[in-house]
Amino acid sequence: MGELDEDAVRDAAAEDLDDTLTLLMAMSRATDEQLRRRVAGLVPRLIIDRARYGARHRVGASQLRRVRADRGGDLDVDSSLEAIAEARASRRPPAVDELTAYDWQKPRTAICLLIDRSGSMEGTRLATAAMAAASCALRAEHSRTELSVVAFDSRTQVLLDLAAPCRADVVVDRVLGLRGFGTTSLDAALRAAEAQLAGARANRRITLLLSDCRVTDDVDPLPAARAHAELLVVAPASDDEEAVRFARAAGARVASLDTIDGLPGVLEGLLAH
Repeated sequence: MGELDEDAVRDAAAEDLDDTLTLLMAMSRATDEQLRRRVAGLVPRLIIDRARYGARHRVGASQLRRVRADRGGDLDVDSSLEAIAEARASRRPPAVDELTAYDWQKPRTAICLLIDRSGSMEGTRLATAAMAAASCALRAEHSRTELSVVAFDSRTQVLLDLAAPCRADVVVDRVLGLRGFGTTSLDAALRAAEAQLAGARANRRITLLLSDCRVTDDVDPLPAARAHAELLVVAPASDDEEAVRFARAAGARVASLDTIDGLPGVLEGLLAH
């Protein structure tokens, strides 16, 4: 009781991540409290490690650039030495516009990840949502992409606000804490994403929808979907017909997901266009 062989779990995950994560999701509901704690500590690390391994992050998406110091940023002393020396030789303080500063270019991409938590939210479905969150959070950490994460059923819940700092471990923990219930309102989800992305600094604004897109309320989501500049949909391969129809009608790109382990690559493919 209360024992968990982490090396054995990692070996099993290397052979079959989907089955291993599904088993761990079930173990996280075990009556043994100590086992639940061990699983809760292991699962986020396992998911983040696999997401990091499975995706190519575009580290160069945001880079330091040199600007005139009167335009803001932090003073670049090395690059300003010549101007400082010339000013001292003239017995005057250097003008701000003669100095050089460095500043980060603004993020090029903002992503709002929408996670469908309606109905049952456990096992493979919960692990898939956590992997999506991990992949997006790692991208945000490595390329300074702006990220928001919103869970939805008939209502919406902001797990990560676009303006908040992004840490992959925190985001994954919040997703793993989701419980499924309620009807599905794509309209509410898409409007929440629009509100999040409205505050983005990036020019490219992406809504990433993780759902089978089977609407169970009486609100047509297509008007809200068509208002998005870039809508991407990821649906389970075993149940993607409604998602494909919705994406075509909304002018969105769609991908079907066969395995949890394949999710980072699927996301990279969608985001690369």
